[in-house]
Amino acid sequence: MQRAKFALPSFVTLLSIACGFGSIVISVDNAHIGFPQDYRLAAALLVLAGIFDALDGFVARATGTSSEFGVQLDSIADVMNFGVGPAILLYCYAFVQIGPADPVLLRAGGLAAFFFVACGALRFNVSVGRTDPKYFVGMPITAGAACVASVVVAWPFPPETSLHGWLVVVLLFAVGGLMVSTIRFPSSKQKKSAAALVLLLVNLGLLVWLRFYYFVLFFVVYIAFTLALNFAWKRGWKGIPPPLVYKEEVD
Repeated sequence: MQRAKFALPSFVTLLSIACGFGSIVISVDNAHIGFPQDYRLAAALLVLAGIFDALDGFVARATGTSSEFGVQLDSIADVMNFGVGPAILLYCYAFVQIGPADPVLLRAGGLAAFFFVACGALRFNVSVGRTDPKYFVGMPITAGAACVASVVVAWPFPPETSLHGWLVVVLLFAVGGLMVSTIRFPSSKQKKSAAALVLLLVNLGLLVWLRFYYFVLFFVVYIAFTLALNFAWKRGWKGIPPPLVYKEEVD
């Protein structure tokens, strides 16, 4: 039982990896067919991988079985599920079918997909030292994955024009760049308040109303708000307290 308890968090992490791998397989199999439902399923598996990713840490803390092995396995899972998985999904979704008619776009799409993966891998070394837990340094890799996958959820039919394909290229480069930036993104460890509860209820209402399109709206607002907030801090505004900066922190 003691050995099984220590293996439980790693088992949950492996379930997360299984979901990421399943998403990759479905994306590749569907690349030349283009069934919208299959692309949405591949995106949904990435969401499920994110749920297991959050759950493995909870299990490790609840059972007191945190280990260096578990941390390393979780990092590998994050790169695969939220770096490689979304990149392959977007590459198969946006570039494979229109690639023969536009080889330049196909190569640019491959480069953009790799850039996203590379930024996801580098994401773990963006900050050095202690940082304010209420803010992430750069966009979290899970949020980056959900951001690009939300496009597939909202518009599951593969792009039919080069313009749409180039927009996906821009999306991959932009989100990848945000992941390795030093822009502070709010985390879930903000202080809970009545305003936060109201905001949660508003988001639930928007989810019911907009359904699949809600996720695109959420990330547009999330990124725009974060960029505006960081700009305001640079200008000296302190209406929302800026992140705490520690001596050993390097930006």
